[in-house]
Amino acid sequence: MSSIHYRSTDVDGVKVFYREAGSEGAEKLLLLHGFPSSSHMFRDLIPLLADRYHIIAPDLPGFGQSDNPKVNSFDSIADTIERFTEIVGFDRFAVYVFDYGAPTGFRLAVRHPERITAIISQNGNAYVEGLSEGWNPIRAYWEDASQANRDALRALLTLETTRWQYVHGVPDETEVSPDGYTLDDYYISRPGAGTIQLDLFGDYKNNVALYPMFQEYFRTHKPRFLAVWGRNDSFFLPPGAEAFKRDIPDARVTFFETGHFALETHAKEIAAEIGEFLG
Repeated sequence: MSSIHYRSTDVDGVKVFYREAGSEGAEKLLLLHGFPSSSHMFRDLIPLLADRYHIIAPDLPGFGQSDNPKVNSFDSIADTIERFTEIVGFDRFAVYVFDYGAPTGFRLAVRHPERITAIISQNGNAYVEGLSEGWNPIRAYWEDASQANRDALRALLTLETTRWQYVHGVPDETEVSPDGYTLDDYYISRPGAGTIQLDLFGDYKNNVALYPMFQEYFRTHKPRFLAVWGRNDSFFLPPGAEAFKRDIPDARVTFFETGHFALETHAKEIAAEIGEFLG
């Protein structure tokens, strides 16, 4: 089994922490996590793939062990991760995107389509039909950025809500380790972290505005595409996964009977799908 190394590097003054495994000569695979997690979410997946791929999984700026960003926006996160890939030598790579990792990874693909060898989306959305009613409180903040609407979103930063994100839609909650959501709660409870998350909630509307641009990229470049989706996700609905086929007819879409954090219960199954997909 390949060892996992835990490293960090300076990206224009921002420390980016990352996990790395596999042989440098193997096909490159970049793993991008989402809210409110970190690269820790890939702890089970990485060992299952490291014998075949060179894997790097960074903590996005403002998450996990990485520094807080200088600007709290998805554009700035993508800027940092783009530069990060250049620093670590990921010139051509497949990208696995989840949740916030999707608008980050899709920005990289639009900017540099020649660098992307394949895309794996695990509950990483790019279509309005994929957005559930769970986004309504955040939509209210997009429409009226009042202090009251901003403060209402603090309920999304509690341990209770984070745990709910992990276990909702999972047939057997005892299969979900408490380690993931407990660690996430620790990270987003640190001083200043809440402000970053509230800013990103507000900025997410700019991701939705970019959906047509992402879709144009899919239609034009038709990257190899695999969607591995928790069918019972309360934020990103199955129609969002099926919609990729509209722009990439050869896209492969697989659903699992689980929730938003599908890797918590289906890491082995998702690893098998990736192995067959990438070959």
